[in-house]
This record gives sequence, structure tokens and C-alpha cells, in this order.
Amino acid sequence: MNENATLPPPRITSIDIYRGFVMFLMMGEVLSFEKVSKALPDSGFWHFLSFHQSHVEWVGCSLHDMIQPSFSFLVGVALPYSIAAREAKGESFNTMLFHAIRRALILILLGIFLRSMFSKQTNFTFEDTLTQIGLGYVFLFLLGFRSFKVIIVSLIAILVGYFAAFALTPHAYGQVNSVFSTNSEAIGVPQNWEHNLNGFMAHWNKNTNFAANFDVWFMNLFPRETPYLYNEGGYVTLSFIPTLGTMILGLIAGKELKSDSEPRAKIFTFFKWGIGLLLGGLAVHFLGICPIVKRIWTPSWVLLSGGISFLFLAFFYGVVDVLQTKKWHYFLMVIGANSIAAYVMAHTVDRFISSSLHIHLGKNYANFLGAAYEPFVHGFFILFFEWLILYWMYKKKIFIKI
Repeated sequence: MNENATLPPPRITSIDIYRGFVMFLMMGEVLSFEKVSKALPDSGFWHFLSFHQSHVEWVGCSLHDMIQPSFSFLVGVALPYSIAAREAKGESFNTMLFHAIRRALILILLGIFLRSMFSKQTNFTFEDTLTQIGLGYVFLFLLGFRSFKVIIVSLIAILVGYFAAFALTPHAYGQVNSVFSTNSEAIGVPQNWEHNLNGFMAHWNKNTNFAANFDVWFMNLFPRETPYLYNEGGYVTLSFIPTLGTMILGLIAGKELKSDSEPRAKIFTFFKWGIGLLLGGLAVHFLGICPIVKRIWTPSWVLLSGGISFLFLAFFYGVVDVLQTKKWHYFLMVIGANSIAAYVMAHTVDRFISSSLHIHLGKNYANFLGAAYEPFVHGFFILFFEWLILYWMYKKKIFIKI
């Protein structure tokens, strides 16, 4: 512990703004761009918005796909500040470690709770963003006290090890998930699915990969209504391992942000990391080594999404903290300052607000711009009332922290 530290480090506004931007993208799902796009099939504008408000089917990346990696990345960015603040309070390493373990457990349980909201029993699933972060958080905390060399070696070991686990596992139907027949539809993949990969890249196909095979064993260890066969979206528990890699990239960024380097030098460093990682991820993908798949968090996805996250951080840090622009980001600040509350709200109260609007304003209240725009207008009002709740909490200085 640093005995000379007496004051906690200053709060970095751009972190809250970036976090608010990420949470806004998640909360913005209620705007239902996809429904408007289907009602207006000839509109390229709504089609563009629809694409970036939804996850890609398998390979590739949309803006919506950047929500979870950005949130995970920012956990790493914030860690050096959290450690410094606790050291300033005189906390011992063991006290901080206990807090990290407690935080990890709360994140895991909260993720399971949110995924069980509308189930008949506890839905033991571990692909929720909070759960994934919780599973790797203690390891991230321990790395927060290590040298840059140890951090880089750990990152490389995670990416190479996760790659090897998939590359060395057979991928044909019936070989990986032996409980299934050779009919791909039995594991949630349509026959001749257009998003299937071929050749060596097939090791990362949906529900026939190493991590999907692990879940067929692991998920059935928990009480379930029916035996676990596959995840409809192809998401897997073990993606918490490369998600830790994303958090480590955030840790690297956070250490640089907290350093004594000149602000413009920090922006340049973020930019270099961003471009380097982005190009690295694209190269690994297009060379046929490992595909960019967010749903199973492939190593190439760690590189690509990590690069984009660095570029986002460079932008928000440069515009907010270096240029010190004001006012425009207040909307995002209200959300980012209470990110856990925003996350929980997006999974809970949106249905209550939706039904309340229809009860008190009528089923057709949002049709004043036409039936095609009704989902968007309805979603706008849901988002507006969610933001008002966060605004009230912000003004009352009520911040939910774990």
C-alpha cells in the first residue's frame, strides 16, 4: 500500500460519459428500430439504425455488439482509480481483496437474478454481462497490483489458451456434443445455416465448439426445468475468460489514464493501442486464423472490440477532459454516474413503464406520427421516463454501487 497517498485520485468525467453512452445504447433497445425498419422496408436510414441496434447473427460487429465489451473494458479502466481511492482510505490489501470477492459474487448473483426475472425457477445461466464480469473480476483485481510485463503476459496467455482450446477440439456435429444427432437443428442451428464457417474456422461455429460442449456438461449441474442442450444465441459460459482479456485491456488503459503523462500524449497512446488492436483483430480474421465472433468472445473479437474501446476512450477523454466541453454530455452523465441502476432498470422497469403508458394514455397513443413509427415513439417515452428516474437519483445524489 502506498503510505504517501492521502487523497483519492480525481474523478475522470470522460469515464462516466463513455459509460453513459454504453448504457444509453443498451437502454435504447426500447426504441425498436428493427420494427420501424420492417414497416418501412425501403428506408435505408431505418435499416442502418436497425442493424446497429441489434447483434450480428454470428461473425462481424455492429455498434450494439460494442455494449458488453465497452462495459467490460471500462471496469478495467476504473480499477486503478478504485484501488487508489481505497489505498487513500488506508485499506489493507486483504480488505480490498475481500471487497473484490464480494463485488464479484454480487455481480454474478445479480446477473443470474436478472436472467431469472420471468422464469418459473432460478435460471442458472452465466452469459449475462454482469455475471461474466463477476467471474473474472477477482483475477483482474489481482493483476491491478502487478507490473505491466505480467499484465501483458497474462493477456497473451488468455488469448492463446482460449484459441488453442477451440482449435484443438473437433467441431463436427456428434463429435463435440455427443448427445446430439447429426441433425444441426437439434442444437439450435438451422440446416445449412448461412452463417456457418468452413474449414479451420469451423472450430468456432455456433453450438459445435469447445465452449458449447463444456456448457452441455456444466449447465446441467444446476437445477433446470429441462436438460440444457444449447443456448439459442450461441452464448457460452467460458467467454468470461476472454472477457477478462477485454478487462485487462481496460486496466492497461486505466493505468495510462492515471499516469502523469501529458493529456495529449495519453490520447495518442490510446489511439495507437486502438488502431493496433483493431488491425490485429481484422488480420487474424481475414487470414483465416480465428473469426471475429462476439457471442463466444473469440480472441480476434477481444482485439477488435478492445481496439474500438480504446478509440472510444480517446475520443471521450479528448473531448470531455482535455478540451473540457460542457453541457452536451449532461444527458449521458446522468446515466453513466448510475450505470448499475441503469442496467437493472433496462431489465426490469421498462415493461412496467410500457404497460403503464398504454393503460393511462390508451393503446394507440403513440400513433400520431403513423403506425410505422409507433414502436419508436412508444420506446422514446419509455426511455424518457427511465432517464427521468436516473435524473432524480442524480440530483438527490443517490448512486448505486457494488
